[in-house]
Amino acid sequence: MELSAGPDQTVTADVHDCSLYNYLSQNCCLARPVNLLLVSTCLCLPGDITSRLSNDTSLTSRSIAANVNIFLRTLVNVVGVLCFAFALSRQLTIVMFVESPLTILVQKLYNQYYLKQVQEVQDSIGRSNQLAGEIVSSMRTVRSFATEDWESERFNKKLQETGQLRNKRDLIRAVYLLCHRHLQLLMEVVILYYGQYLVRTGQMTTGNLVAFFLYQTNYRNHVQTLVHMCSDMSLSMGAAERVFEYLDRKPAIRCDGTLVPEILTGHLEFKNVSFSYPMRPHTQVLKDVSFEVRSGEMTALVGVTGGGKTTCVSLLQRFYEPQSGRILLDGHPIEEYQHQYYHRKVSLVSQEPVLFAGSVRDNIRYGLESCLHSAVTEAAEKADAREFIEAMDQGYDTDVGESGAQISVGEKQRIAIARALVRQPQLLVLDEATSSLDVQTELTIQRALSKGAQTTLVIAHRLKTVEQADKIIVMEGGRVVEQGTHQQLMEKGGCYNRMVQLLFSDRE
Repeated sequence: MELSAGPDQTVTADVHDCSLYNYLSQNCCLARPVNLLLVSTCLCLPGDITSRLSNDTSLTSRSIAANVNIFLRTLVNVVGVLCFAFALSRQLTIVMFVESPLTILVQKLYNQYYLKQVQEVQDSIGRSNQLAGEIVSSMRTVRSFATEDWESERFNKKLQETGQLRNKRDLIRAVYLLCHRHLQLLMEVVILYYGQYLVRTGQMTTGNLVAFFLYQTNYRNHVQTLVHMCSDMSLSMGAAERVFEYLDRKPAIRCDGTLVPEILTGHLEFKNVSFSYPMRPHTQVLKDVSFEVRSGEMTALVGVTGGGKTTCVSLLQRFYEPQSGRILLDGHPIEEYQHQYYHRKVSLVSQEPVLFAGSVRDNIRYGLESCLHSAVTEAAEKADAREFIEAMDQGYDTDVGESGAQISVGEKQRIAIARALVRQPQLLVLDEATSSLDVQTELTIQRALSKGAQTTLVIAHRLKTVEQADKIIVMEGGRVVEQGTHQQLMEKGGCYNRMVQLLFSDRE
């Protein structure tokens, strides 16, 4: 029987010697830990989802094609062998039956300890790979602090931990094989001893004893295969249960809205919104927040770190849902809008934008395959990115590298702004989107945005960025404490005025 052990490797396993699970457990190397993930082990939710997609689904489908076929075929062989053995000697057949429950018992004990150890090995491999990826992705930081030897030692300790767990796993396997082989040898001795007694007493001929002994060997192999197949099928059932667990899950955030209006003005309202993160249900991040972002205007959210500004953006993007209150867009709750339509009309640019490996053009028109090149260049012009893009070796076809590693943070932010603008959103959300840009570039982008008809919501710590906003909303401790223009808030002498005064005193 051929089993796939990797994308470029095919292996052959004897079903009489080991099960599918045991074979893969013994032959998967450290460099390919994903092949060993027959039991869904994970360090985080994304890893869990990846495991279920890449391993549990294939294990479930493979069990139907292979295990059921082998199980039925072997079961017929067992019944046939028993019939012939019973015809040769009923007494020896009864003795032969004793081996089956003993084999099942040994296999059950083995699975109980071995599978637990395999899971620990896989967890250790996952931790090693996670550490290696973290070190490689942070190579500049490692180099700047001269911690190469220290990081190497950390990784070496992880590998030693994995090696110790592998040795323990292999010891359990060795003890199992020793007990299993001795059990087989013991049964052979018992059958031979009892068989020679039956021959001496004339109840059986020597030829029948030899034939029975051959049948007994076939019976033992077939029973062992059945036990292994049952074990594999139980693993497959567990994998199938995990797969259907995800298929049957209902998302916590509903995406079944149907509202698709032809005209959207971008008028946004937060009405008495209160929210706590699922991991901290007793800590309110937003407390009865209410404010209005009028259509076609630039509104700024400011405040000290932890005031709740980014949480408002997360709720607006529907990453979470508030425990109380409503968020309205053009007078309708945002959950009533059709999912794709809503996120075309409401675009977000975060402080640390994510770019994908590929060309600049592909990143700007992400999700818009029919987007024309003229629209891409126009969006790049508004984001003040056209000049540096065209100065690259291959222009818009330049590869930005994994996560945009080949370009600077400021360039990534401008490409992300262009990616948002190319969708022609009616509500543009900038969450510290220009934090890595110089003042001149930031002003150029602000002028370009002010010429558009879209509504803009800006979150910034640099107060110079929001001075020209039509409305400034000040948040502190999860509440809205002040609202108004820059001049109005300065004359009021409240929290915003103190922030500005503190900024100027720090500069002095």
